[in-house]
Amino acid sequence: MKKGGIPRVVWLLGLVSLCMDLSSEMIHSLRPVFLVSLLGASTVTLGLIEGIAEGTASITKVFSGVLSDHIGRRKPLLVIGYGLAALSKPLFPLATSANWVLSATFADRIGKGIRGAPRDALVADTTPTDVRGAAYGLRQSLDTVGAILGPLAAVGLMVLVAGDIRKVFWVAVLPAIAAVALLVLGVREPERHIDPREQPSIPRWRDLRRFPRGFWVVVAIGAVVTMARFSEAFLVLRTSDAGLSRDWIPLVLVVMNLTYVASAYPAGWLSDRAGRMGLLMLGLGVIIAADAVLAISRTLSMVFVGIALWGLHMGLTQGLFAALVADTAPTDLRGSGFGVFNFVSGVFAIFSSLLAGALWMWHGPTVTFFTGAAFSAVALAGLIWWWLRYPRTKRESSGNH
Repeated sequence: MKKGGIPRVVWLLGLVSLCMDLSSEMIHSLRPVFLVSLLGASTVTLGLIEGIAEGTASITKVFSGVLSDHIGRRKPLLVIGYGLAALSKPLFPLATSANWVLSATFADRIGKGIRGAPRDALVADTTPTDVRGAAYGLRQSLDTVGAILGPLAAVGLMVLVAGDIRKVFWVAVLPAIAAVALLVLGVREPERHIDPREQPSIPRWRDLRRFPRGFWVVVAIGAVVTMARFSEAFLVLRTSDAGLSRDWIPLVLVVMNLTYVASAYPAGWLSDRAGRMGLLMLGLGVIIAADAVLAISRTLSMVFVGIALWGLHMGLTQGLFAALVADTAPTDLRGSGFGVFNFVSGVFAIFSSLLAGALWMWHGPTVTFFTGAAFSAVALAGLIWWWLRYPRTKRESSGNH
């Protein structure tokens, strides 16, 4: 049932994520060029679509997380979420306008939002505390393997179909179907054995008071980081601006996800042993460096250095944020905790990508990325202040329980 102490269900959830990300990233890696070059959308429109996409996914997680706590089941919501994402994929090759792409993206991200919090809660439900960071790192790593294979497949297909983006989008439908099949047939949700007297009721606003101070600090830091980490679509535009040809654009996400997958599991493993806060601070320092490099780069090679640093930051922080939410949220409200965290991040994601699109249109990439670095610096300063100001909370949230 376990591999290296990590439950089988975590491995299966990782493989499901791998298949869906393979599909999503084949589309995502080409979507900015598809919108701007083929459909004539502006960078503000691109920012709006990307912001709504990520914001919708994150905001939806609050409802699915709360619902999964209330019904005591995670898998039904996972099936609905992955199923909706798979059904949205054929809409992309059929799109004839930016509004059509927005609708398809909205449906896809609603699916992501429905599945996200219950999936993360299921990982926490089935994983021992002493390997929780490693479990989240593993699931994130398998997810990111799909995010590497997707753009690579897109590059190969772009060559085979002579740059016909719509044909690549059609092929992307297949791994999405495989993800749903693996989830339905392979993942078994364990019984949670909740005492009926402790079964979560319909959530109430006063339940928010049960979340400790450490949880809200994690939420606040995550929100500010979201403002700094706008959509990867702007990384794609940055390389296009630096001279990378359209057929090779998907390599942007390949480079980013290589450093992401290489760091996600080691970061989670290390956080179980050395604590989470130090690694999170390191991750924030890395995104500051990534934004600075992307802002000042004059050559394509330096742009790719910035993209690699961006992926390293993702590997250092994404699994840690999930582990910190699991560490600090009450056990019976864990799904709700992931939902609240992602709801707040989702609201900020909408403004983040809109701001990035507007800054890009009016001031160019340099100001856009320096603004991201400034937000990251604010998040890092806030995290250091909390670390020094509340040593007791620091120990409680370090992951060493």
